[in-house]
This record gives sequence, structure tokens and C-alpha cells, in this order.
Amino acid sequence: MFWPTGSFRYERHTPETTLLYQLVERHWPEFKAMLTAQGKQLPGYVVREFDDYLKCGRLEHGFLRVRCDTCHHEKLVAFSCKRRGFCPSCGARRMVDSAAHLVDEVLPKRPIRQWVLSVPYPLRYLFATNPKVMSQVLTIVHRVISTFLIKRARMTVKSGAQSGAVTLIQRFGSQFKSSLSHALLERRLRCQRLLLARQTAY
Repeated sequence: MFWPTGSFRYERHTPETTLLYQLVERHWPEFKAMLTAQGKQLPGYVVREFDDYLKCGRLEHGFLRVRCDTCHHEKLVAFSCKRRGFCPSCGARRMVDSAAHLVDEVLPKRPIRQWVLSVPYPLRYLFATNPKVMSQVLTIVHRVISTFLIKRARMTVKSGAQSGAVTLIQRFGSQFKSSLSHALLERRLRCQRLLLARQTAY
């Protein structure tokens, strides 16, 4: 937090005081036990998402001791989960960092077109549980869109023309249901050779 004097004061993130954390902490163990009794189990990445979220920002699960070289004041900074699911703190930080990286380092100052790929529900479940298949489909989609843009620019792949894309994967809808969709940002072809960059957000 910045104070009127221009100094910076660190305040520890306290996820245990939020309603989301309290609900997950209360019901997550019971939910896992219920699935086990029914002979069912969640994918490993889902279990890790919940387990790591409950450790995020908690000093008892690990921390760094930060010391000022000037005044020798010390602070304890708890480890974060760094997950890409529903942790508000880590999700917001990753979103800001990714956006800044794309704007400052990846995306050129050229016209950008957005493409959204939404697939039928059976395929959504397939992609959610099989990343290799999803990656292959994204490769095909990018190739089709890239070919379309190259032809629109009246150029050919043989001449060395390429397009660039950034792919963002949305795994859940507003109701937290599995709703896999993809947003592709394609640069309109303005020159014969462009940098191809892809980032996947889970």
C-alpha cells in the first residue's frame, strides 16, 4: 500500500478471511471423501488446484523472511500457490503480468483480429481431459486461420508469408461449469515474416 509520503508498506495477503477460502476449507475435504466413497475421483490438476489454494498466502505452509538493508526491518512473506484456476490473488497477478508481457514484448503495433472458437460439449470434456488432443486441434485451427489471412493479403506460404497468434484458453464459464473455449488474436498480415507466439492460460 502506498502512503501519502510516497513510501510503500507491505501488508500480508490474508486469504483465510475471505468467504471463498472459508467455503473451500470447510467443504473441500468432505467433498473428496464423498467422491472416494462413491469410487470416483477428480483429475489430478483439479485436486492440486484446491489443495494448493488452501496453502496460498498461509505462513504455516512456507514463507520468505525479507529484510531491509537500510533500516533492518523484517517482514515474513508467505508463499503463493501460483495456480491458474480460481485463486483471486494469483489469478489477478498472472493476468496483469501476462497482459503487460503481451503488450510490451509480444504484440506488435499492428491491427489485431480476435477469433473465438467454441466447441460442442462432448469435445469440451475431451479437450479438458486430454491436452494433447486440444493442442492438435489448436494447431489445425491456427493453420486454417493463418492460410485464410495469407490468401486475403494476396500472398502465399511458399513466398515465406506467416501470421502470428496468441491463444488464450478459457476452461470455465461464469457458473464454474466446464466450458472450454479458445480466443485467438491473429495479426493481420502486413509483411512477409512475423513472429509466432503462443501463450496458454489455464
